[in-house]
Amino acid sequence: MTTALEPVSVAVEDGKARYVQWGPAVAGAFAAAALAFVLHSFAAAIGLAVSSTAPTWRDASTVLQLLSGLYLVVAAIVALGVGGYIAGRMRAPIAASADEVEFRDGTHGLLVWAIAMILTVLMTWAAAQSLTRLAAPSGPSAQSVAGENIIAYDLDRLFRAEKRPPNTDPTHARAEAARILLTTASHRGLASDDRAYLVRLTAANTGLAAPEAEKRVDTIVTQARDNIRKARRASVILAFMAGAAALLGAAVAWFAACAGGRDRDGTAAPSMTWGWNGPRLAR
Repeated sequence: MTTALEPVSVAVEDGKARYVQWGPAVAGAFAAAALAFVLHSFAAAIGLAVSSTAPTWRDASTVLQLLSGLYLVVAAIVALGVGGYIAGRMRAPIAASADEVEFRDGTHGLLVWAIAMILTVLMTWAAAQSLTRLAAPSGPSAQSVAGENIIAYDLDRLFRAEKRPPNTDPTHARAEAARILLTTASHRGLASDDRAYLVRLTAANTGLAAPEAEKRVDTIVTQARDNIRKARRASVILAFMAGAAALLGAAVAWFAACAGGRDRDGTAAPSMTWGWNGPRLAR
């Protein structure tokens, strides 16, 4: 008859253990980054990870922006909580005071948070680069129009024409008009000489009469100003929620690593223990 022996963790003396154990920290960080990637992919599938201020977007409301920001917070809490717990549970136990053990576990949780943030930034940058290459216009004459991602629809309406006059460069006109329209959201607003020039530019590129071009410019200026303000508001909301998610994630990683350390040392029994026969309730 064989007797199954349960493994018992042996504490290492404080002086013989490294203060920072990179293995558990890196493992927890990779687990947190992978889980965050899965959660963000799921959010993108249901429409919570993307918000836009363009009037052609299906939902440019503040509610969607708040929900997207709230999802960032929830995803950070879940992912960094799992990563911090893994780091604390995997870290080698040490023979030291309870406060020192808890501090070292929490420090490894913060390491998980820091490494996971770096991995997230790198993955976001790589995804942005790939999307930029896919969305970039082709051809030797393609050029980027400043602010077009915000007011592209307004620019389309501004230079809409049934029959475009000959010898006109619509790409250059769009870029110049975009730079002018971006000033509409400033404290001074659109200058009178810029407005007059925009009227002449619209008339030259659309073939409209001066009164009709002036009326169109006034309409587009109002819409562009509203879209720029919406974009600023969305940026503020998402940036605030991203900062809150990062701070809450750091706190969750600290406490999760401390919880993992307590389960590792046996000072607090986990809710379930795992064996070869599957999970069973801890006694």
